[in-house]
Amino acid sequence: MAQELLDHTRIPKHIAVIMDGNGRWAKKQGLMRVRGHEKGAKAVRQTVETCAELGVEHLTLYAFSTENWKRPKLEIDTLMRLLVSSLKKELPTLQKNNISLKAVGVLELLPKTAQRELAEVIEATKNNNRMNLTLALSYGSREELITVIKNVASQVKDGTLKIEQIDTDVINKHLYTSYMPDVDLLIRTSGEQRISNFLLWQIAYAELYFTEVLWPDFRKEHLVEAIHNYQDRERRFGKTSEQL
Repeated sequence: MAQELLDHTRIPKHIAVIMDGNGRWAKKQGLMRVRGHEKGAKAVRQTVETCAELGVEHLTLYAFSTENWKRPKLEIDTLMRLLVSSLKKELPTLQKNNISLKAVGVLELLPKTAQRELAEVIEATKNNNRMNLTLALSYGSREELITVIKNVASQVKDGTLKIEQIDTDVINKHLYTSYMPDVDLLIRTSGEQRISNFLLWQIAYAELYFTEVLWPDFRKEHLVEAIHNYQDRERRFGKTSEQL
């Protein structure tokens, strides 16, 4: 699918990606799983640059879930080292493309070196305004929603918020993702068709796109195809076609 065939007035403002298939890619190549993660990091760069080029305002990548802490220690250690090295390596790319890096999740669970590198890149890119790139790290949507509920309940308890004032805006303000709009397009690679505890509140009206392509093989043309598929759909937000 050629990029020129896209309707550039209807580019999704917020794209979220579940980057799945690194381990299966490595297995197919007869390699260790960690090699798949290394190859997947290259797919991240192309996706980030293409989204910025197309005018996407927010790109959120599911990099490491709360459930991923259950994986073998060697794989976790490798992923954390890869995170640190990628942040250092990709800072010039973020600056060149005027991209601001952010992160959501229980970040204090990350190794100190990863926390430090992440904080440095976030600080270095905070004034960039072409696109927000958000990494979901040690992230789980249920954990996020539990945190929101606790914070809102605490405000009700201390009298700073009335129960009847609780609405979607109040919830949105307490989410980790309060600075971004709801997801327009959710992409999952590798053929799996599930959400895996990712942005459950934020994808309420998102268009879901599943592709058989494994994440390390995901290229610009696959992203363009996903956006073209999105543009072919009619987003009704609960209304009928005649009401639009």
